[in-house]
Amino acid sequence: MLGVWGPRGRKVLFAPVGRDEVPSFERHPTLRGRQAEASDLADVLRRLIRLSVSTAPSAAETSALTARLTTVADELETHVPDLPFPRFMTPQGDGLPGNRLLGDLMPFDLIVGRFNPLALPVTLDFDPPKALGYATFDIGYEGAPGCVHGAALAATFDIILTAANAIAEATGPTVRLAFRYRRPTLIGEEAVFEAWVTEVTDRRVFSVGRIVQGGIVTVEAEGEFAVIDSAGVDRMASGRRKSFDGAVTDTPDGQE
Repeated sequence: MLGVWGPRGRKVLFAPVGRDEVPSFERHPTLRGRQAEASDLADVLRRLIRLSVSTAPSAAETSALTARLTTVADELETHVPDLPFPRFMTPQGDGLPGNRLLGDLMPFDLIVGRFNPLALPVTLDFDPPKALGYATFDIGYEGAPGCVHGAALAATFDIILTAANAIAEATGPTVRLAFRYRRPTLIGEEAVFEAWVTEVTDRRVFSVGRIVQGGIVTVEAEGEFAVIDSAGVDRMASGRRKSFDGAVTDTPDGQE
């Protein structure tokens, strides 16, 4: 068991997490009793996404495949609940469940979510004070030929830097991200993301990171984050939603 002292004087414990270890999401209301099956579904959808951008069946075959997939989508849509289920899990007791890291709370996250087919997912690990992320991007994330799209790398850094902030016990929404793309990051080759906190103030946390691929640093990142607890983030999101809904309601007919 490892520990680091957070800026508020409380020791935060982390048990080492193996890269191949799969966390349990049995506490999540929609994954309880179906975690393996939901994971398999996400894997199949990932495969479909990858194949949809790397194959070229004939027009007739494409039409037939689309019809079959539409039937499956229609059937799956019958299971959409009246009330959206939670996208995140709340920690149990003092700290993260099982004394582990941020990814265990986000089964449907865009970057690390095991059950979100848009995610690789990126594997989170740590070496305090560093947070680590392991990713082998496939052709679905390609930008320039043979290279990972810069936007995919930027989105991944957002969560890796946040994981570093969590180790320092100073989390909150992103204020600013900056990147220096030094070398192409290749698809089909493992990229290791590293991040660590450089400064924490009462209102901000600053962290930096980099990608190492084949022993070469390909991207460097800097992030600034507001230090706000989850309740504060929820209030911000709720206020934004009310403002948006009000703006849409007040828009005159025929105008956007």
